[in-house]
Amino acid sequence: MSDLGVRVFSLFEGVGIALDSLKSNRVRAALTILGVAVGVFVVVVISAAIHGINASVARDFEKAGPKTFFLSRYPITFEACDGTDDTCKWRHNPHFNLSDAQMLNTLPSIMAAEAQLGLSKEVRYHDNVLSSTQVIGAMANWTLIDHAGDLYPGRSFTEAEAANAERVVIVNDEMAKRLFGDSDPLDKVVTIGGSPFTVIGVYHYEASFLTGGNRPRAIVPFETAYRTLKGGIGNMGIAILPRDEVTRDEAEDDVIAAMRARRGLRPGVDNNFAIITQDQLLNTYNKIFGMFFLVMIVLSAIGLMVGGVGVVAIMMISVTERTREIGVRKALGATRLTILWQFLVEAVTLTAIGAIIGLLFGGIASVIIRNATPIKASVPPLAIVAALGASAITGVLFGMLPAMRASKLDPVEALRYE
Repeated sequence: MSDLGVRVFSLFEGVGIALDSLKSNRVRAALTILGVAVGVFVVVVISAAIHGINASVARDFEKAGPKTFFLSRYPITFEACDGTDDTCKWRHNPHFNLSDAQMLNTLPSIMAAEAQLGLSKEVRYHDNVLSSTQVIGAMANWTLIDHAGDLYPGRSFTEAEAANAERVVIVNDEMAKRLFGDSDPLDKVVTIGGSPFTVIGVYHYEASFLTGGNRPRAIVPFETAYRTLKGGIGNMGIAILPRDEVTRDEAEDDVIAAMRARRGLRPGVDNNFAIITQDQLLNTYNKIFGMFFLVMIVLSAIGLMVGGVGVVAIMMISVTERTREIGVRKALGATRLTILWQFLVEAVTLTAIGAIIGLLFGGIASVIIRNATPIKASVPPLAIVAALGASAITGVLFGMLPAMRASKLDPVEALRYE
């Protein structure tokens, strides 16, 4: 038999012996497999979730347009704020108002600037009640920036309806389904926060992680949200879309100059507002999910460590129980490398079984997450490779000690072992 044939035969022999060890040491083997399976499960589930979130975020950014940016009262920061002016210099920044957005819409470099108010209100239609539902006060140009999806049947509100604070509402398809079932939602009157509103349109959008999934949502004119629904302007923001022929930097410069002039800020005085770009949002997102990755690595490392300790224990017992067998094999010409290879194959077999179980349950959990949440989780192939590779490395590292002990046994002493 060739050397390759011997290796292949030893490989299958080692797998068979490992499976026999599972039967004879069920509890220890189960703990070993469980530890590895938990480590692999964590890697697979978190990788699938992050992969789904990444795809959702990339899709949302693409829909918003690469040049869209935001005017915010506060900057994005990870610096600690203790409520004092020293650490929270931006906390006294003035609120925005609707006229700020209207002024920005007059700038030649800006295609659209849209102010939004976010509210949480009860929406009711006869006996159908949706509590704590997201209601957005938007300007008439919201469809230019929001990219909320198709709007049918019906229409959006007009500039006149927005200026007159008309009580009209556009509902998303999820709200229409929950309130009206299969009936036509147009011209029906719902109450929002106790005030009557007429449904004039239905819009459809693709649920995503950033938009909070497929949940009921309604859009009303900004002035209506402010006057009728008493929306506060404390957290109001403005989304800005530059014209096609203008770069984002040029548009940002125009917006900053216009806002500084509007607020009477002298040269040398810091802006009392913040420009937030999609790059900043993406960097913030990456920092947050970097912590998720760190947690994933720690949890999976703990699981693999537990599995590795189990590998050492079960393989040491196996070496002791098979001392005479090792002695016989050495007496018949088996080399130290052959014995070492055999026990390493057994160790890797144990961890591989744990990895397969972890992959299986991780795949099932990913499907559940995908169907039950707005996160379109999917297991990336790299996660499968990483999980199998980590389990194999765990088997080799933690199986090395018992394998070396077996390979170093003196054949004469081993044959005398009782």
